[in-house]
Amino acid sequence: MNHPETRGTIFLEDAEVLSHQAHPGDQYLLRIQAPECAAAARPGAFVHLKCDPQLPMRRPISIMRVDAKSGWVDLLYKAVGEGTRLLAQRRPGEHLSTLGPIGKPFEVHGERPRVLLIGGGVGMPPMVFLASSLRPAGGHTPWAPLVILGSEVPFPFQPRPSQILVPGLPPAVIAAMPLLDDWGIPNRLASLQGYPGCFDGYVTDLARHWLESLDDQARGQVEVFACGPHPMLAAVARLAREFALPCQVSLEEYMACGLGGCAGCVVQVDTPKGPAMKRVCVDGPVFDAYQVFS
Repeated sequence: MNHPETRGTIFLEDAEVLSHQAHPGDQYLLRIQAPECAAAARPGAFVHLKCDPQLPMRRPISIMRVDAKSGWVDLLYKAVGEGTRLLAQRRPGEHLSTLGPIGKPFEVHGERPRVLLIGGGVGMPPMVFLASSLRPAGGHTPWAPLVILGSEVPFPFQPRPSQILVPGLPPAVIAAMPLLDDWGIPNRLASLQGYPGCFDGYVTDLARHWLESLDDQARGQVEVFACGPHPMLAAVARLAREFALPCQVSLEEYMACGLGGCAGCVVQVDTPKGPAMKRVCVDGPVFDAYQVFS
C-alpha cells in the first residue's frame, strides 16, 4: 500500500476516537488512539483519515500533538466540506481508518536556535507540534522558540495572559495559548477581530516587531517555520527574505491518495535544475519557502 519512498513508515490503523471537542468557528479537536502513528510522527507530518464509512475519499489533517507512550494523536481541524462535516459527527468509542504519519517533517538546525514559528488558522497544529519537540527537558534546552498564532475566528482554546515576557513585542500584546505557556514556550496571538490581548494585525506584522528588535547577532540565529493559508505563507516568505532568514513552510493542498501515487497534489517548486513539480503529500508538505515563493 505504501509508496516505495515511504514504505515501512506509514501505518494503517483502526484508530479509536478517544475524545472529540467542538470549538467556535466549526473547529474540532480530535484525539485518536493510533499508537504506531504516535510513535513515528514528527512535526509537520499529517494523517489521512477516512471520515465516514460511506465516503471513500480520505482527508488529510495535520498532527498537533502525540504521546508516543500512551499512543494517542491529537488533530485540530475545521469543518468546511462534506468530509470534515461527517468527521465532526464521530463520537468517542467509534473507529476511524487512519493512514499516517505521512510527509516530510520540519528540520531544525542547531546553529539557528532562535526558531520563529508562525501558524495561521488550521495551520496552527504543526506549529504546536514543532514547539512541543523544543520543550525544555529538565529546565534546559538549546532552543529559544517564539510562537505566533493567528486566527480570524475564535481560537480553539481559551486565551489567557502570558506569564512569559517577550522583549521586542508591544506590551499590550499578552494573549497566549495556555498549553504553550505551560510548556514554558513564549507565544503570542494575533487577529484582526479585536480579541482581548491579541495583536491587532497580521501574524507577519507581529513577527516584524520582534525581528526588528533583535541585533544582527541575534537575528543571525533565527530560522522561520510556518503553516497556514497560501497568502499568509507568501507573506511569511517575503518577510524572511527581507531579513535574510532561512524559512520552511508547510503547504496545505487537497489530496486524493496521500501516498504519492496519484500526483493530485503537485506544486511547482524551484530547484537547482530549474522548475519541478513536487507532490505535497510525500515530497512535502514541508518545503523551503524560497523554492515555493520565488
